[in-house]
Amino acid sequence: MKSTLSKPIKRLMHAHIDQPKGFIAGGVHAGLRKTKLDFGWVFSEVPANAAGVFTQNTFQAAPLHVTKEALNQSSKLQSIIVNAANANSYTGEQGLSDAYKMQQLAAQKLGVTHDLVAVASTGVIGEMLPMDLIAAGIDRIGENKNAEAFEQAILTTDTKTKHIAVEVEIDGKTITIAGAAKGSGMIHPNMATMLSFITTDAKVDANSLQAGLRKITDQTFNRITVDGDCSTNDMVLILANGMQNNQTLNENHPEWDRFIEAWNIVSRELAKMIARDGEGATKLISVTVEGTKTENDAAKIAKSVISSNLVKTAIYGEDANWGRILCAIGYSDVPFDENGLSIAIGSEMIIADGMPIPFNEKKCVDEMAKDTVQLFVGLKEGIAKATAWGCDLTYDYVKINASYRT
Repeated sequence: MKSTLSKPIKRLMHAHIDQPKGFIAGGVHAGLRKTKLDFGWVFSEVPANAAGVFTQNTFQAAPLHVTKEALNQSSKLQSIIVNAANANSYTGEQGLSDAYKMQQLAAQKLGVTHDLVAVASTGVIGEMLPMDLIAAGIDRIGENKNAEAFEQAILTTDTKTKHIAVEVEIDGKTITIAGAAKGSGMIHPNMATMLSFITTDAKVDANSLQAGLRKITDQTFNRITVDGDCSTNDMVLILANGMQNNQTLNENHPEWDRFIEAWNIVSRELAKMIARDGEGATKLISVTVEGTKTENDAAKIAKSVISSNLVKTAIYGEDANWGRILCAIGYSDVPFDENGLSIAIGSEMIIADGMPIPFNEKKCVDEMAKDTVQLFVGLKEGIAKATAWGCDLTYDYVKINASYRT
């Protein structure tokens, strides 16, 4: 249950992944890209309980195997290293050897055991890592201790960094939860070409941390889409180093729900930032579905709508073609009584009680011209609800991906 005496959860302005006590981060230019930062690191002063979730793509990149193995050792991590420009994916035994080498070199540089180092890579698939450049970048860990540099170094086609931090009072102590992410293209529910790293100075039971991450990921990162493609390198990691020395958080702690609420805010906002920064996007799209039997049903409908290229292009063109929304709801594989269906674009109702109703076309266009376009779907099957997020589909998306390697 939630404490009624605690201070409200506070979102910190201009905060970064190193905001929680005991964390530092940085980034350097190792030469994998022409001029941009391309190698980043996060480090905790002490080993942290850690948890991870990973892409469901059959082809999982070498860094994922190495990071999973590290987590399986003790459910602890002390550092994360990330390179951009090269995914080290579908690179066979050499790629796996290179990922292990990254882990070992970083462990030596940081003075920790190799199983406390997570490895992540992002970029082009099928090319071998330039290990001389990677090694040079690892040797510079400790330079440029600047979380903004880390957040820049992990980007690919992103147009902006993505970071957030919140404070929540637990056991009378001020706990901080922070996060940074990258993701712009190849984004689709059930993980996508996104990397997200979350840090907290809370003390959290390792099993509860893993369970919490899976649930929160399902409600946030697994409810976004940009283009329907699911990559080989996606991961979300959380490190909880316990440096605020609160009573260990788990499902039985009286303020567990409050901690989860704060953590959910961090993950949800990062997910929305990824969706808004979709390649070529001009708008964030939010689809909220209410009145289903289960939350899973609501999520399936919302993701069906948000994934529709016809819906996405209509919103880009600010065309209130509600039939496209209707079709996407219909092929969601969720059974319902269509007589209970309602659809609204922003505040403008389009369908009520299963029938089209007269609506103001200009008001719909005005709603679709906003930076965030909100679609609402109502049913009369139950009381569950869910929201998913995406972006419009534009000409620029094609331009960016037609020349990704060049």
